[in-house]
Order: sequence, then C-alpha cells, then structure tokens
Amino acid sequence: MTEAATDADALARACAEAMYARDRAARAAGMVIEDVRAGYARVAMTVTDAMLNGHDIAHGGFTFMLADTAFAYACNSRNLPNVALQCSISFAAPVHLGDRLVAEGEQRSGGNGRTGVYDITVSRADGEMVALFRGVCYRVKGTVLEG
Repeated sequence: MTEAATDADALARACAEAMYARDRAARAAGMVIEDVRAGYARVAMTVTDAMLNGHDIAHGGFTFMLADTAFAYACNSRNLPNVALQCSISFAAPVHLGDRLVAEGEQRSGGNGRTGVYDITVSRADGEMVALFRGVCYRVKGTVLEG
C-alpha cells in the first residue's frame, strides 16, 4: 500500500469516528463501524425485537438506515461533507430477529465534482444479500473534521 493510500485511509477512519461520535441514531440502533477507507465503508447491526414490524420481520426502515449509514460514512470519508441527494433500496430477502446485518458500500462515480454515486449491499453475516441500496450524495460547505 502506498503512503498516500495509507494517509487517505487514516483520514477516512478519522472522519467516520468523528461522525459516529455525533451519530445518535446509529449508536441507538447498535451499529458498529467495521471498516472504512476512502470512498468505502462497512457497518454492521444486529436486529433487535424493537426493530420488528407487524409481520415479525425487521422493518425495512432499519435495513435502509443501516445502508444509509454506510453510505454516509463512505461519502464523507475524504473530509468533504456530503448529504444524501437521492437514495433507493430494493429488498431481496426478509430479515429476522437476531440477524446480524452488514452494509458494505463503495463509491461508483464522483469524487471530483459536487455529486457522487455509491452502491451499498446489505447482507446477513452468512453472506446472503438482503438489500441493494444506491445513494447519490451532494457536497456541502465545510469539513467533516472540526478545526
């Protein structure tokens, strides 16, 4: 790995840690950051009883929230603040109580302009894909890291 890649990955980790410290929603849902690099993030969460809907499966909003969180950490990994401009999700399989979900996202385009496109795959711990998410981000003023 080059020194530039190492520096970029260290910056990505610092950005994710700073965002997570302010991310009350992710912490309340029990999400954990497993990996983050420039333009990439992997975030995990275990489905709890409070996340179940009337069909006794995980409410799709929690799966979306996990994917959206991985999207946020990936698209803010270069210390350039981005917000979601558009997101969509396709659910492929039901999620059950106790399932450990992993959202893995990476940049597909952007990086030089004001917008970027990211794809996030949500899978169970055993590797079965349960959802596909695509997010478009929009760069806003400032930096992710303070000072």
